[in-house]
Amino acid sequence: MEEKSTAFAEFDNNSLTRRRNLLPTWIKIFLWIFLIGGAVSAILLIAGSLLTHVSLSIYGINANHPYSMTGLLISFLFLFKGIVAYGLWFEQKWAVQAAIVDAIIGIAICLIMMAIIPFTIPTISFTLRLELIPLYFYLKKMQSIKKTWESL
Repeated sequence: MEEKSTAFAEFDNNSLTRRRNLLPTWIKIFLWIFLIGGAVSAILLIAGSLLTHVSLSIYGINANHPYSMTGLLISFLFLFKGIVAYGLWFEQKWAVQAAIVDAIIGIAICLIMMAIIPFTIPTISFTLRLELIPLYFYLKKMQSIKKTWESL
């Protein structure tokens, strides 16, 4: 009996050749964005004392210098995202677990910036954090591929 070749043959045979093939295209695009963001963050932390003004922002947290408390938080978030992106792109076994932690941290920060901070600090107004949408799908995708990723 001859075996049919289909576009989904690799899923039917359960013999994926690369872990990276488990990632959808939109996640691969974000991986490159955060690989670059992580590298830029490392450069900003190294050269931060030479800079007078740098606008940093993620998840509704804003800073004007990498050596302020919020600037350090933003820089370390970008570094962590860069490390996770590196792990996913280069198919490290720990990468999916780190990505799940990354998504949970991102969702938690977005919810804090949306639901707590605007009501405790009068200079910060309520903003609907749309980052929650891709973070949710990122978390769900990472949870769904975790077992397969770790078994390859």
